[in-house]
Amino acid sequence: MFKNLKNQKGFSLIELLVVVVIIAILAAIAVPIYMNYVRNARSTEAQSAIAAIRSTYRVHYQTFGTTENYDIEDALQDTQLGNRTLKNWEFEVVGNPPKKYIATSTAEFPEGEGKQVWYDRDEAQYHGYGVDDVVDEEEVID
Repeated sequence: MFKNLKNQKGFSLIELLVVVVIIAILAAIAVPIYMNYVRNARSTEAQSAIAAIRSTYRVHYQTFGTTENYDIEDALQDTQLGNRTLKNWEFEVVGNPPKKYIATSTAEFPEGEGKQVWYDRDEAQYHGYGVDDVVDEEEVID
């Protein structure tokens, strides 16, 4: 019975531990990068919605010459955003004409409420969750 076992070859405990350590190192590098991509994708949902709302405000301004008496509820109704976007984000517009468009995550948002993405018209760029806190891949590796 033991004669058959002597001829069988397998991995030693050290070899298995080396493989596990290598996999753990790769996971430690890959997981933060993956989470950064997920954060970016979720932020892009808010950025797309803000772009649509901005466009709706622009059309209203070009049609009527003002955005007076045109609030965010009217803009959301005209924009016709998807139900998932409306569940994940609450929108706010600051100024008349609008200078800042803000999306704040709700309790339905996978990473919790209170995350903000905003577009500043004067700077012509987005800020906030998933935009300003982008982790450089080189920083993750260090």
